Amino acid sequence: MALPPAAAHYVPAARLPILDRKLRFALVGCGRISGNHIEALARHAERAELVAVCDNRAAALDAAVSRTGAKGFASLAELLAASAADIVILATPSGLHPQQAIEAARAGRHVLSEKPMATKWGEGMAMVRACRDANVKLFVVKQNRLNATMQLLKQAVDGGRFGRIYMVNVNVFWTRPQSYYDEAPWRGRWDLDGGAFMNQASHYVDMVDWLVGPVDNVHAYTATLARDIEAEDTGVMSLRLRSGGLASINVTMLTHGRNFEGSITLLGERGTVRIGGVAVNEIQHWQFDEARPEDAAVKSANYAPPSVYGHGHPLYYANVIDTLRGDAHAEVDGYEGLRSLEVVIAAYRSARDGVRVGLPLVF
Repeated sequence: MALPPAAAHYVPAARLPILDRKLRFALVGCGRISGNHIEALARHAERAELVAVCDNRAAALDAAVSRTGAKGFASLAELLAASAADIVILATPSGLHPQQAIEAARAGRHVLSEKPMATKWGEGMAMVRACRDANVKLFVVKQNRLNATMQLLKQAVDGGRFGRIYMVNVNVFWTRPQSYYDEAPWRGRWDLDGGAFMNQASHYVDMVDWLVGPVDNVHAYTATLARDIEAEDTGVMSLRLRSGGLASINVTMLTHGRNFEGSITLLGERGTVRIGGVAVNEIQHWQFDEARPEDAAVKSANYAPPSVYGHGHPLYYANVIDTLRGDAHAEVDGYEGLRSLEVVIAAYRSARDGVRVGLPLVF
């Protein structure tokens, strides 16, 4: 990947930790997901502020300025030249993240990228290298890890309650009508978005790797059955875990009428858990060979999500802010973000070539 030239006016990264003032955030991309970032930052108003917003669509930019009171910019270059932001949030089309992250890093700004961090493996690696070389932080949004249901499941896995894990099953049965793709031409394009695996199900691919990974190899099928897009609207992925267990991820954006299910089921020698609902928001089965005090929290962990995005963005921002203030380490940095990206890229290679693809990827 050819790296863009360094910013004309390099601004050194704010020295960490930042303790004497509020952290200054800039939001680039004022579309569908931007509201979650704006709301999450508002929840941390005592420690953080949104000082700039950016979009090349005048109507979207005007709406964001009106909503937030932040200064508006029509381009990232203008924002970097005129804004004192410590960290740049990338809520733009996924294929733009690498170039924008590199530009921000070279201007001395920390970077927070929405998922997926990139649509190509080499470009994801370039993001990580650029932030490392500029000595700035790179965060990748994986807010579903912080949902109460998933935190309980992670504690059970890490505590060895399942014993050996034999099988993991993930279902993402949602709907995205043709109008969803038509209203934003970048959606469903290979270079800017990818398909159901890369976009809508990337959090669920991350869950498998985070809970029971690393993944050893991938075999996948993809299909574009009903939507007029370049990438897939439906796919199935079979995984062999390095631990020896097996996993499957089944995804479609063609569920009739509404989002139906976002679930994960773990089957182990000493326990079985299923977390379902529309977005892993309900613990539907929780059984182990022995009870523990933490099992009392199972019922209270369930929640009704406002959307498939869940409630995790404010919790994710808490970790970002704590990290920049020197009180924590990043829960999902660029290296963590690469792990799930690698699995999805392997799935696409498998579906394209009709072969099983081993990890790590080799070029």
